[in-house]
Amino acid sequence: MKKLTITETARFLAERDDFLIISHRRPDGDAIGSSAGLCCGLREMGKRAYLLPNPQITDKFVPYAEELYAPEGYEYGCLVSTDLADEGIIQLNAEDLCGKVELSIDHHPSNSGYAENTLVLPEKASCGEVVQLILKELPCGISKKTAEMLYFAVATDCGCFRYKNTTAETLRAAAELIDTGIPSGSMNKKLFMTKSKGRLLLEGQIISNMEFHMDGELVIAVVSDEMIAACGATEDDLDDVAVIAGQAEGVEVSMTLRQTESGWKASVRTVDYANANAICAQLGGGGHGMAAGCSMDCDVEEFKRLLLEAAKKVWKQA
Repeated sequence: MKKLTITETARFLAERDDFLIISHRRPDGDAIGSSAGLCCGLREMGKRAYLLPNPQITDKFVPYAEELYAPEGYEYGCLVSTDLADEGIIQLNAEDLCGKVELSIDHHPSNSGYAENTLVLPEKASCGEVVQLILKELPCGISKKTAEMLYFAVATDCGCFRYKNTTAETLRAAAELIDTGIPSGSMNKKLFMTKSKGRLLLEGQIISNMEFHMDGELVIAVVSDEMIAACGATEDDLDDVAVIAGQAEGVEVSMTLRQTESGWKASVRTVDYANANAICAQLGGGGHGMAAGCSMDCDVEEFKRLLLEAAKKVWKQA
């Protein structure tokens, strides 16, 4: 694995063509936005570039991605991943591409170095910011269309600029994108302030069943298939569901447990001193200091026990 600089990554892209861009399963706004933004930028350079359709994309992100989908039978020349820290969470229809990624563009400090070439900037709040820096070094620059893709990548991963990972550089990056003329206000309303009836009912169930530990500083919330069905919610209603429990006053660590086909997945969020990555890494997961995840093939009560044990081992460590 070769570590690249921003300039070297730009040169790598400029020297190649026929790109196929992939990301992780259950893609969030950063995964879709950074992939789509990179794809648009490459096309504006005259390159052939497509996204591999992600079967788990939610409806609100489809309009940004579907026109960039690779046609059936497309033969790529260079495989690139964005926002993918490890091949263990590669999008479901790309599992046969493991070991073939030529370039990984990422911001996760837990990136496993699975690609031949890697650019990881862990100080950035989103992968969208990393892609933005790369495109600024290429002849294509950043058009209004590309900026729209990158804006929702940046805004999603910092919670519309509310999360602690928002830095001055994040705000400057967003300002540059807004300066292209994108409708940031209406995008923010659609992405962060509009909820379906099913989502609101589900939030009520999540809140009413939250469990508090560690003198109220750690909270566990459960999202089961049964709850989702009872509320009439869909997969689209689960975007950013991990932030709900962390809104409780006095909470430092929130753990949102989502039922999967084989067990449970935990999304861990922290505020000030706790390290989400240090917690999840003990259970085979990873991510950032303030946002990480892990999965286990066990029942929910056992998963809660393991997560609490992991949290206690690193509680209030520097």
